[in-house]
Amino acid sequence: MTDIVAENPDRPGAAVATSVIDAKRRPLLLTWLRDPFLCLATFILIGVIVVAMAADLIYPGDPLDMVAQPLLWPVQDLNYPLGTDALGRDLASGIVHGARVSLLVGFFAALIGLVIGTTIGALAGYFGGIVDNVLVRLTELFQTIPAILLVIVILAIGDPSVFLIVLSIGLASWPMIARLARSQFMALREADFVMAARGLGYGTPRIILREILPNALPAIVVATSVLVANGILAEAGLSFLNLGDPNRVSWGSLIGSGRTMLRDEWYLTALPGLAIVLTVLSINIIGDRLTDILNPRSGER
Repeated sequence: MTDIVAENPDRPGAAVATSVIDAKRRPLLLTWLRDPFLCLATFILIGVIVVAMAADLIYPGDPLDMVAQPLLWPVQDLNYPLGTDALGRDLASGIVHGARVSLLVGFFAALIGLVIGTTIGALAGYFGGIVDNVLVRLTELFQTIPAILLVIVILAIGDPSVFLIVLSIGLASWPMIARLARSQFMALREADFVMAARGLGYGTPRIILREILPNALPAIVVATSVLVANGILAEAGLSFLNLGDPNRVSWGSLIGSGRTMLRDEWYLTALPGLAIVLTVLSINIIGDRLTDILNPRSGER
């Protein structure tokens, strides 16, 4: 009802309906602004993204170059504020450039998982029957394989690169989105607006993409934040195991290179580890709060 009124603002009562919608959205916006953890998490995530995008401006040159005396501690030399590693590479430059690789892997792996999972879940939930049974069995097949094991097998077959890491993590992460999308489509396929769309003669692609998907998208978007965080952690774990791209520095590779000196030169693993913790925690907080902001029943609580 409110959707119809919103699409036809000239109809009588449209202004009243719009004001009611705005009144419901306003408290959610105020809740977001008054939530210190959400604001802090958003600020940290935006800061990490900006630093990653401006990495070449902040630290020009290759972060893998040896530029100073090895094993300088943080603030021991102000030219290298976070110190250097065992090969004399600037740790601050590595963390800044590593943010680009870690975020790229996290976001694009989540995008691949989102596209595959939403497609499979939408088809299974909308059509049901044999289509649903086949796609559910396919999803269960992928879920029986440990995600990290599947990623390692793919990387072992191919030549580890950022592209292959993104692809392998994306291929291993879609089942969760598929199950969520399937449940959303099964719940919405018999809704009144879907029946009305069928009565108007709309085709199946239009009903799926323009009628059901926008209503199922909020829950899927929230779940995607989990995929981004998991992608960053997965890339860090792979780089720690020397399965990352050897030509690119990442937070995981920095932790892996410093693990042999953890007892004496702990900062080599602690500082990139802190970057991972803050980024993943920020993404999780934002995703958790989005559950309330995008939930249409949140205003009723």
